[in-house]
Amino acid sequence: MDAQGRGQRDDIDPADQWVLNPNTGEYELRLTPSAPQSTVPRPRRPAPGTGARVPRSRTASPEAPGRAVPPQRRRRGAPPEEPLPGRRGRRPAKQKKAKKVLLWTGGTMAFVVLAAAGAGYLYIEHLNDNITSVSDDGASTGGFSKDKAINILLIGTDKRTGAGNESYGDSGSVGHADTTILLHVSKDRTNATALSIPRDLIVDVPDCPTTQEDGSTKTIPATDGVRFNTSLGQDGRTPSCTSRTVTELTGITPDNFMVADFNAVKTLTSAVGGVEVCLAKDIDDPDSKLQLSQGTHTIEGEEALAFVRTRHSVGFGGDLSRIGLQQQFLSSLMRKLKSNDTLTNPSKMIKLAEAGTKALTVDSQLNSIGKLKDLGLELGKLNTKNLTFTTVPVIDNPAEKVKATVVVNDTTAPEVFDMIKNDVSFTEVKAQKKKEAAAVAARLKGTKADASEVRVRILNGGAAAGSAQAQLAYLQNEAGVLKSENAGNADAELAKTTLEYSPDQADQARRLADIMGLSGSALKPGESVENAQGLPTMTLTLGKDFEGAGVKLNSSSGSTPEGVQKSTADKVECAK
Repeated sequence: MDAQGRGQRDDIDPADQWVLNPNTGEYELRLTPSAPQSTVPRPRRPAPGTGARVPRSRTASPEAPGRAVPPQRRRRGAPPEEPLPGRRGRRPAKQKKAKKVLLWTGGTMAFVVLAAAGAGYLYIEHLNDNITSVSDDGASTGGFSKDKAINILLIGTDKRTGAGNESYGDSGSVGHADTTILLHVSKDRTNATALSIPRDLIVDVPDCPTTQEDGSTKTIPATDGVRFNTSLGQDGRTPSCTSRTVTELTGITPDNFMVADFNAVKTLTSAVGGVEVCLAKDIDDPDSKLQLSQGTHTIEGEEALAFVRTRHSVGFGGDLSRIGLQQQFLSSLMRKLKSNDTLTNPSKMIKLAEAGTKALTVDSQLNSIGKLKDLGLELGKLNTKNLTFTTVPVIDNPAEKVKATVVVNDTTAPEVFDMIKNDVSFTEVKAQKKKEAAAVAARLKGTKADASEVRVRILNGGAAAGSAQAQLAYLQNEAGVLKSENAGNADAELAKTTLEYSPDQADQARRLADIMGLSGSALKPGESVENAQGLPTMTLTLGKDFEGAGVKLNSSSGSTPEGVQKSTADKVECAK
């Protein structure tokens, strides 16, 4: 349904259709009603910032005795009416409106289309019609949770729909996964990692159960050793198949996915008034149609699309070089979205909401403005300086003489995937308030019991097989912790090693922490358990971070695997 059908006139700016509801005290979008309404005209809110006031009428309504009848609406463009004699006009509504925009949309500025979609909370009914959704086909976790880490799969397709887009490359493309980013936001919302997946990465695409238009399910057979971008579009694959392929590759199951085509880049950048980018050299790329000189430029629309598509004129001229360019572009767009210039401009926010919701295709678990708003509020807690952009570590495909594709670097990629799965930050962040941090550090301060007095049982909670027995031997033979025992496997795997103890065992815990190099956060004050002799015993659970008997543990926060390139969204970088 077009804007006219929804009651929004083409000649009226949406920002001028916000009206103060006297019953609720809130501003609402007043669209032309489709059903017959009362002939009594309703007051209309003056344009933001004009300071004009709609005067109250003293004429009683025959339908509601004793209640004031609002006057006729002032025509668009007419001068504001003066307040009644002896009464001062109200203060301008602009400041209150700006605060509401900040309240409703400030939390949504964490990531491109999510930010635009979250802004749409201002007029839910209108924007819900803009959103297109497709089934997740059981490929997701069922949707993000506010109390857990979040993993969102962002897919940019090369589908050439929309005015002017047919001139770009393969006009008949079904829409492959041309640009794919797995966005991980930590459980405490202090940091995030945006992991780019190269389109030319050789992967195994698994079987993909796919919902058809008639509601039936068709399983698209798996294919091994193919480009990652074929996980979407090829053989009728939908975004849920790309989601399954990401899980197959990384071991991480996305909570939700979002898809945007060429139009998203053009409309979103135009909605915010352009995005600033920096070039370390002149670019003249006939393939992407990008022509920019060295230095800083503000780009939008077609020029922004050309920027994110160019690859032959940057770096080594391949897809990996383009990924770096796109990461720079996204970082800049995020900074623009979070700027006051955007947040306090109601007209710009409305344009952004329109552009974002029209540009999106989301999974069936994320198919309303309300859900997008909730997601945006969670992501909005993130500081851009703690958002790290990185790429799946790869090497040239050794099976090719002419290098055209890449394969996973088995040395470094598993560590990157594990850091994301285990919610480990790629940057140093202050994840706790000062008081909380001091309390954690205090666990290591105080007297330490003698090693011979430490009583502990050891569980294997994700370390290599045999680790519990090996650590037991070390503690007894090398560290003097004789009152220790192997308690087998833990009920669940842990990313990090922990030590649980009762308050009266704090001195024992500090001694064992000193022996093993445990941090204050690894110490978990709680309850002890009784051993076979009925004596209170601490519980040491070896997590995936345990590297071997006698090897001291260290926090891996902020430690990126060697050789893995990264950048953060708060930094301005020039494309080379």
